Amino acid sequence: MKTIQQAISVSFRYPVIFTHGVFDPKNTALVKTLTRGRHTTRARALVVVDDGVAAAWPALCDEITRYFSAHNASLELVRAPLVVPGGEQAKNEWDTVRELMTLAAAEHMDRHSYFVAVGGGSMLDMVGFAAALIHRGLRFVRLPTTVLAQNDAGVGVKNGMNAVGAKNFVGTFAPPFAVLNDGDFLRTLPQCEWVGGVAEAFKVAIIKDAHFFDYLCKKAAALRDRDQRVMERVVHKTAALHLEHIATAGDPFEFGSARPLDFGHWAAHRLELLSDFTLGHGPAVAVGIALDSTYAMLKRLITPAEHQSIIDGLATCGLPVWSPLLERPGSDGQPDVLVGLEQFREHLGGRLCVTLPRSIGDKVEVHRIDLPLMVEAIGRLRPAPAEEEK
Repeated sequence: MKTIQQAISVSFRYPVIFTHGVFDPKNTALVKTLTRGRHTTRARALVVVDDGVAAAWPALCDEITRYFSAHNASLELVRAPLVVPGGEQAKNEWDTVRELMTLAAAEHMDRHSYFVAVGGGSMLDMVGFAAALIHRGLRFVRLPTTVLAQNDAGVGVKNGMNAVGAKNFVGTFAPPFAVLNDGDFLRTLPQCEWVGGVAEAFKVAIIKDAHFFDYLCKKAAALRDRDQRVMERVVHKTAALHLEHIATAGDPFEFGSARPLDFGHWAAHRLELLSDFTLGHGPAVAVGIALDSTYAMLKRLITPAEHQSIIDGLATCGLPVWSPLLERPGSDGQPDVLVGLEQFREHLGGRLCVTLPRSIGDKVEVHRIDLPLMVEAIGRLRPAPAEEEK
């Protein structure tokens, strides 16, 4: 037997730019991004807009067209901006993926052309998935418009689509060409989306940065009350922590089984499915964090005081720490949410690996969950009857 061992090392570099007024012709962040490394031909782009963003910003598509016209010596908009479904439904929009493929072919877009997506995390996933498939990878630029997308989903290296009754069952690892975070888009978010993204900030702070956790708790009321300056600081810090982990943890494409950045997510993904996606990702993550933190307290990984600080911080921001779906029974009589553990293991590959806090700012990976104790954790989280009536 003869064997040739092949080793390939590929370096990915992409900027995450924080700005305001990204489609103001005087703002050159986007034109500089799209023309980076180009010397002759104009950069050709298809801009795709989340329908929720288009509704909140009625003049946006016209502003995009004017921006490209103002920079027509360097940029070409291949057609009018395309408005597509946003929200979690975007991850089910296989017809839109096919439409994007058809448009790319009709406009003769090549591997150096761009899809520019303006929207929330789910819509960015869908457009990014299509871009990764066309010519084995069109250049993809993300313009996230929600807190959750700007601090987490929009700055990472993967995308996912829902299929066969499972969240993110299909997807690719495909780093973006660039990310542009425009803080102005956050101003029009409904309250549920404004606070929803803060769950990801708590997630990364609890397992990585005690000082940031303290800041979040201190500023929780300000975040709830829509302090734009504080929110932009939180978005920047959360994005930086996510990017640092992706760059330095040694497994950006998740070949192993550990997923520290999925703390609280095994329950969150199951709760989203059980709610038929009426429970948003951010609130679901908040409940998942509360559940896993309660379990960690019962395992004596964190103190009761640390546990209470997590619950209080989330609740003060306006995030939920409980859902009746936690107690919905499955076919075996046990809480159906526990099915999420096996689904999470399958998604990870190999053995189960759940991240739990081990004091604020630290973590531990566990490969076995004590199911009776997790059921007890659910019971501990359940509000007293008087609280449920409020």
